[in-house]
Amino acid sequence: MNESSLRLIVHRMTWEADGVLSVELVHPDGKPLPEWTPGAHLDVHVGGQIRQYSLCGDPRTTGSYRIGVLNEPASRGGSRHVHTTLRPGQPVTVSEPRNHFTLEDAAGYLFIAGGIGITPLLAMAREAARRDAPWRMVYGGRTRASMAFTAELTTLAGRGGEVALVPQDEHGHIDLDAALADLPEGTLVYSCGPEPLLTAVEARCPGWRLRLERFAAPVVERSADDEAFEVECRTSGVTLSVGTGASILQAAEDAGLSVRSSCRDGICGSCETRVLDGTPEHRDFLLSEAEQAAGTTMMICVSRCASGRLVLDL
Repeated sequence: MNESSLRLIVHRMTWEADGVLSVELVHPDGKPLPEWTPGAHLDVHVGGQIRQYSLCGDPRTTGSYRIGVLNEPASRGGSRHVHTTLRPGQPVTVSEPRNHFTLEDAAGYLFIAGGIGITPLLAMAREAARRDAPWRMVYGGRTRASMAFTAELTTLAGRGGEVALVPQDEHGHIDLDAALADLPEGTLVYSCGPEPLLTAVEARCPGWRLRLERFAAPVVERSADDEAFEVECRTSGVTLSVGTGASILQAAEDAGLSVRSSCRDGICGSCETRVLDGTPEHRDFLLSEAEQAAGTTMMICVSRCASGRLVLDL
């Protein structure tokens, strides 16, 4: 599934916390940018790589996009490039916004953020306030100084919400049992942050009311070996043989096909591809249960085939 790319300009970069920069992107001709909804992210081309960053501004601000970037020296280099090389006035190529973490209609919301996981939840809290829906944000970080956008959250809380800041050096980890206790009927829980936080939230919250966005794919033990299968790439006219130790993405690249990809772990959505025939075996961490059951798209970096053969829009 190919998406349009946008060539934007860095308009402003702002320190939001220790190690966290916000980057505001605008069209070089001042044109309005494609619409987005809370929970959406951009694929950003930085330092020769493609990285995903959640939009954390206001969707009603149609002339700019804002992302928050944590400087992670141990990462693959995308955030380091933003912090050390990217500067106002420079061009940046991004995808149009894509959203696999949508804010559904609900009677109320509980947002649980860890570190830079605040970025998509900030936009959601702003939208919840706009809807006059009850909402509460529980936001944990290493230190108070490392926690971005706290002033914006405080302002939003004045519009009918509630914010609890939990710096680890002052209060320890978020008390999830207390946060999740006695949730009002119809409340949805949205959480984004490091994997230990999300795993702990999952263990305490029923799946029907929980929505997660992950930074990294959790480890999943498979009880059976993978089987080889065929993929017909309808658009390109190529048929791929996908072996037991390969992915569809890898097989497509080996055959010379150009496929958009980034994480290769089933968490970013860059390689989402339309399924024309056959039954996918979904192994991603993005599509909802309903979307997986529909079988109309799949993440070809990790998902496989449950029907012996697939026909894809590749």
